[in-house]
This record gives sequence, structure tokens and C-alpha cells, in this order.
Amino acid sequence: MQLTHLDEKDRPKMVDVSDKEDTTRVALASGTITMSQQAYDMIVNQTTKKGPVLQTAIIAAIMGTKRTSDLIPMCHPLMLTSVNCDVEELPALPGFKLFVTAKLKGQTGVEMEALTGVSIGLLTIYDMAKAIDKSMVISDVQLESKSGGKSGDFSRA
Repeated sequence: MQLTHLDEKDRPKMVDVSDKEDTTRVALASGTITMSQQAYDMIVNQTTKKGPVLQTAIIAAIMGTKRTSDLIPMCHPLMLTSVNCDVEELPALPGFKLFVTAKLKGQTGVEMEALTGVSIGLLTIYDMAKAIDKSMVISDVQLESKSGGKSGDFSRA
């Protein structure tokens, strides 16, 4: 199998998508952060010293989604048409699950954008709560679903 990010001389390259048709492409990614009960309670009750953790994480996730091509070398800069971020409280862990949906009408997919957004959002939670709990664990960053494009649809469910 030939990797698309390598040329015929095995040198790195950005994939040429100029001949691909514009299609609507949507990707949903998720990830989890687990933490101490104290950190969880302080985040939920908005009593951390650094301000509203979850709201800041949502903004960071959106920004991370938009800046993916600055962080991942072979990603194309994309004109995203929508980025949505949701946070699910998981008191039984305790922790949070972050979801990012990225959408566009274009020539390449948005899976990396959704995954990057989740990663940046979770890292922001860690950053804002690390004074309370340095043992937090970020895990299960994964693509949940994607639609559009030549490779078709994917759903983890």
C-alpha cells in the first residue's frame, strides 16, 4: 500500500486534492479526561482560580480545530463552515468527555480537525486544573464518525 503523504522517492508531501470534488464533510471526535473528585467539583462549581474551565476549554477546542494545519504538517488549511463542541459531565469517573464536530464543503476531510480540537480542549482542562490535580489522565481521543468524501462514511457505533 502506497502512503499518500510520500512521493515516489519516499519524500514527505502534502496530498494534492485539486482534482477532488467539493463534498460536504463532517467529522465527530471525542476524548475523556479523568481527575480527582476535588478537581471535578471545583470545575463543575466554577470555583477554580483560573476561571470558567469548561467554557475556556470549548473556546480552545474551537481554536484548535481551526488551527490544525499549523500543528499537523501535512494537513491542508481548510475553510471550515462549522465547529461545534460539547462537554459531558461524568460524575462517576469523575471527569468529562469532550466532543468536537467539524464541518465543511470541500475537497478533503475534517477528521484531523475534530481530533485536534478534542485534544486541545482536553489539554486546556488539564492546564486550568493542574494546580488542583496533576494526576489527571487524558484518554480515548478517537474519531466517532465521519461522512463525505471518497472513502465514504465511518461510524464507531
